[in-house]
Amino acid sequence: MFGLNPGDRVLAVAPHPDDETLGAGGTIARLTAAGIAVHVLAVACLTQPRWGAPTDSRLRQDEFDAACDVLGVSGRRIAWSDATPAGDLAGHVAELVRLIEAGPDLSLAALEPAALLIPAAGAVHQDHQVVHQAAFAAARPSGALRHWPRMVLGFHGPEDHAWGRELPRPTVWVDITATAAVKDKALECYARELRDGDHPRSLERIRAIDLATGAACGAERAEAFVAYRMAC
Repeated sequence: MFGLNPGDRVLAVAPHPDDETLGAGGTIARLTAAGIAVHVLAVACLTQPRWGAPTDSRLRQDEFDAACDVLGVSGRRIAWSDATPAGDLAGHVAELVRLIEAGPDLSLAALEPAALLIPAAGAVHQDHQVVHQAAFAAARPSGALRHWPRMVLGFHGPEDHAWGRELPRPTVWVDITATAAVKDKALECYARELRDGDHPRSLERIRAIDLATGAACGAERAEAFVAYRMAC
């Protein structure tokens, strides 16, 4: 898959715990099923009041671990949980770049991944915009100075599609028909973060996005990515 081999490593950077599953859960499940080690770095999580039900960082950690287990993820970590940077990512961009570049465990330097999955440009959520900016900068080519992944792919979340704005055109489609049930099961781990009815975060809407994406590549369900680098 993607020219990767069993034993290769992939790092997925998610703005919050659940974004890895919403945007790339089926693809992550396909990678891990092929023997490729996927690691997920979720950047920020806060306990705070919110519409619907308040967030709770301890429950979010449990949900994150459960979803990662379902997807077959190897390493996983929430970088900033109830920490000052989590509430102001825009004010900590340089720190975030350093974290993705050379953090102690789940980073480009520590893992030397062959591929990097990041939020795509054009997201409607400000945290997603900041994480895209930081991850894009961290993945810049730098010769022999440090490791840089030969593949960088960007994923969008369901809210990005719901706004009807023009998003960067995807250039990579992944058939997730065989792993769609795994993605659905991982999404159910985030039941407190999902919504009912016609909300973009309802299971029905997420499945509808995957079905529409699949129609674009002749698959039952698929996920699409913006390719920022594909170096062979």
